[in-house]
Amino acid sequence: MDGTTGTPAASPEHLDVLIVGAGISGIGAAYHLREQCPSKSFVVLDALEDFGGTWRTHRYPGVRSDSDLYTFGYRFKPWTGTPIASAEEILRYLGEVIDENDLAPHIRYRHRILSADWDSVTALWTVLAERTDIGVQVRFTANFLWMCQGYYRHERGYTPDWPNMDAYQGRIVHPQTWPDDVDYKDKRVLLIGSGATAATLLPAIADEAAHVTLLQRSPTYFIPGRNANDIADALNALEIDPVWTHEIVRRQILKEQAAFTQRAFEEPHAVKAELLAGVSAFVGPEITAKHFTPRYLPWRQRIAFVPDGDLFQSVLSGKASIADGEIETFTPTGVRLKTGEALDADLIITATGFDISVLGEIAFSVNGEPVDPAQTVTYRGMMFTGLPNLAWIFGYFRASWTLRVDLVADFVCRLLNHMDANGDRAVEVVLRPQDRDMVRLPWVEAENFNPGYLQRGMDRLPRRGDAEEWRHTQDYWAERKDLPAIDLDGPEFAYEWGKRPTVVRTGGEAMTSQLADAAGG
Repeated sequence: MDGTTGTPAASPEHLDVLIVGAGISGIGAAYHLREQCPSKSFVVLDALEDFGGTWRTHRYPGVRSDSDLYTFGYRFKPWTGTPIASAEEILRYLGEVIDENDLAPHIRYRHRILSADWDSVTALWTVLAERTDIGVQVRFTANFLWMCQGYYRHERGYTPDWPNMDAYQGRIVHPQTWPDDVDYKDKRVLLIGSGATAATLLPAIADEAAHVTLLQRSPTYFIPGRNANDIADALNALEIDPVWTHEIVRRQILKEQAAFTQRAFEEPHAVKAELLAGVSAFVGPEITAKHFTPRYLPWRQRIAFVPDGDLFQSVLSGKASIADGEIETFTPTGVRLKTGEALDADLIITATGFDISVLGEIAFSVNGEPVDPAQTVTYRGMMFTGLPNLAWIFGYFRASWTLRVDLVADFVCRLLNHMDANGDRAVEVVLRPQDRDMVRLPWVEAENFNPGYLQRGMDRLPRRGDAEEWRHTQDYWAERKDLPAIDLDGPEFAYEWGKRPTVVRTGGEAMTSQLADAAGG
């Protein structure tokens, strides 16, 4: 490598599998790859300075999980703490997985991937990355590319472009890029947002701030409750093996979540009443009706667990208050709402979400021709037409993200072993004859799940179809049975055999008839 010009070295490092991302998805993928495909060489590349992804990026006060760690944790690694965990606890857990499975030698930090090009002649991905620590570029070649980089941009959060933001004379901070020198002690804080981040931040800063005002455009559903699991506590008291406890509690929670999710769609108004009753138990029916009653039905957006109702306790104590409305303009001292109400603050925190990242915003190409992910069709939310030897882990909205990490990892490892057994160099998902005229639909159904970040980025995500194979169902309870049952010799999989002539394609183009015929397409 020419360290002066940053030109990549002529001979790239070669790997069987290149995993992108050392967060909870990438670490899980690395574990399963070692366990299920032990002969495969691999590395994990991450742009951050250490492992953890989300839990490394977010450093705002009180950052914690919004779902239980018995299902957010891996199936292979028992969780022994409280159901809702802090970022520090989750990082410790992930570090143990790395140490216990000797994954550290496979992880390279400060590697920001710039591009990935598939070559049909060599049946290899060439990945160009920047070493951000020394300012040079490096290249890798890989037989298979496994995208585990998450689904949002880590370098910045989403902040609406409100009028006259420059007029405000105080400080504006987004939780995703929380600076070390933020001073909220004895300050009037305006916290904009109504989701899990806002619900976490408010009780974490309310005791030290002079006052916190939570400004929400529309309320969110929350589930308040004890940060404990009675079954786990009972089994732990009996000194039951933590592996057994983890599996038993995990199954119990999954069963309860399945029933709750089904009820949310079959009898949404009853579920809404139950959720609001849980909030009302803390703040009373009047405050619940005024500030905590969403305009949408349950599970159209994510529902966050509020341990011990700490958000509501801050409101009841008078240390925090709720304001409802939309911002008309920023002022030198705060904001003015469209109702005319003025909210003054010494510090403004914009807990307004994040920007979605599609496949890490990497410049993908096939045989040198750019591929736009939005022009591809997703295979069960894991693989994409026009992108050979590539899989993406995109977790669940209504269940813990990591549940899909385990399921997709099983599928990818089974696929890699299947290809090895048959001498296949490449695989691509292709539309079958009956699929080629199907309507291209958005990544997920907006009427069933419609958070702002997804709606803002929907036009950049891959398309789905109406056939089962081309849907991204987001249904863990179906996928836990469906994904292991996938027929890897089905017509939607087109393989390239080493004994067959190489078929050269251009970026985003459908499989040629020769290769499609060979796969029965």
